[in-house]
Amino acid sequence: MGLLGISGYEVSVECYLSGGLPAFDVVGLPDAAVRESRERVRAAAKNSGFEFPLGRITVNMAPADTRKEGALYDLPILLGLLAANSEIRPPPEDAAFVGELSLEGLLRPVCGILPMVLAAKRCGVKSIFIPAANAREAALADGIDIYPAAHFKEILAHLDGRTPLACAPVWTPEDGARALPDFSEVRGQENVKRALEIAAAGGHNILMVGPPGAGKSMLARRLPSILPAMSREEMLVSAEIHSVAGLADLAQGVRAAQRPFRAPHHTISPVGLSGGGSIPRPGEISLAHGGVLFLDELPEFDRLALEVLRQPMEDGQVTIARVSGTLSYPAAFMLVAAMNPCRCGWYGHPSGRCLCKADSVRGYLGRVSGPLLDRIDLQVEVPAVEFDALAGRADAEPSADIRARVEAARARQRGRFADASLCNARLSSAQMKDCCALDDEGQTLMRRAFERLGLTARSYDRVLRVARTIADLEGEDAIQTGHLAEAVQYRSLDHLFQPV
Repeated sequence: MGLLGISGYEVSVECYLSGGLPAFDVVGLPDAAVRESRERVRAAAKNSGFEFPLGRITVNMAPADTRKEGALYDLPILLGLLAANSEIRPPPEDAAFVGELSLEGLLRPVCGILPMVLAAKRCGVKSIFIPAANAREAALADGIDIYPAAHFKEILAHLDGRTPLACAPVWTPEDGARALPDFSEVRGQENVKRALEIAAAGGHNILMVGPPGAGKSMLARRLPSILPAMSREEMLVSAEIHSVAGLADLAQGVRAAQRPFRAPHHTISPVGLSGGGSIPRPGEISLAHGGVLFLDELPEFDRLALEVLRQPMEDGQVTIARVSGTLSYPAAFMLVAAMNPCRCGWYGHPSGRCLCKADSVRGYLGRVSGPLLDRIDLQVEVPAVEFDALAGRADAEPSADIRARVEAARARQRGRFADASLCNARLSSAQMKDCCALDDEGQTLMRRAFERLGLTARSYDRVLRVARTIADLEGEDAIQTGHLAEAVQYRSLDHLFQPV
């Protein structure tokens, strides 16, 4: 099996032995790691007591026009050579083999095992043999027999019927989810909690603007605690992305149905954010697929990196074009951003401690482009917390209560649309006509907001989507004027981006 993006595909390894001077050629567009398998395979065979074939060896990897990358072909190459040299029986045709070999013949884990196992299942493979260290990740797939092994001789003993390997257990959801920060620990900021609840209920992007120490980062890191659990389909896609990226430990985290939360540093490059490289790998926006991408200190990010977000925020995927080909990675994430209103952070604070000049404030805020802001559904001001709120002893509302309302709103959305993973933030124009219709009073309110706030066509649609989510939280079938008014207020931070 091979990898193309986050999709696996079938690779057939053919071995041919002939007379002549000793040579070992690997053809079929192998990269350096695949070509180096010659030495690993030779040493593993000899150190395990097998006679390595002499003469000319040709290994062909089909399809020949697709580039093969990584050390995951060591195991099938070795089995093919031993079978061609009549030292073992040919492996069964309905079985697949994946694994890197040590010089002693031990099987080492490889990246991307989950998408390869799923691809093997689609190709009609009945069983797949993998390194033991990949067993827990591979078990997320079902419908195929998975045999983990620590040494390739264990696979030979299984195929000969001498010592059968134990089949990896079928995956079942786990209850041991990692503990998440809770909203009950947050003092004050009720308006921001409300905005985050709306964002979670509809999958909306949100921007928080406020002075240092107001709790923007703290609130953002508690957002996963109120997000609904992932469906099995969402879990598999997320796990595939993390598996291909070589983040097996994070791929295990989705087993408890917890959504990803990615918080890259503001020094990240555009490629690190979107994905790519000489060997394209998923970036942060793909690793956040189905979950949250948190960008703290938004204006400090490189402008080119921020502009990379615009197309994935609309399409839910990112396309990476390289000389070797074009790949598309899923990137349906919730953008949660936080920023100060100026360089010192205190612009607009009642204390008057901000000493930034108007040009400085305008330049700082101008680092975030208008087209990017237009794609952020909710823009909320985070004021400094008052002393009485900090000194109070009563606990705030826990995340469990908020999450119950969020899940009820998501349930209404699932009942409305055929696609169970669709949320209000990603409604199409046709779907909006059906579920975001306004009465005459609502039309009048939107007309005034459109003219007064200078809304664009995109921001107009986003206001309607947010209003639909608010109505879902209230259990209403139709958007009321109050829902619309609340949605409009989350687009009212233009005064911060136009300092005088």
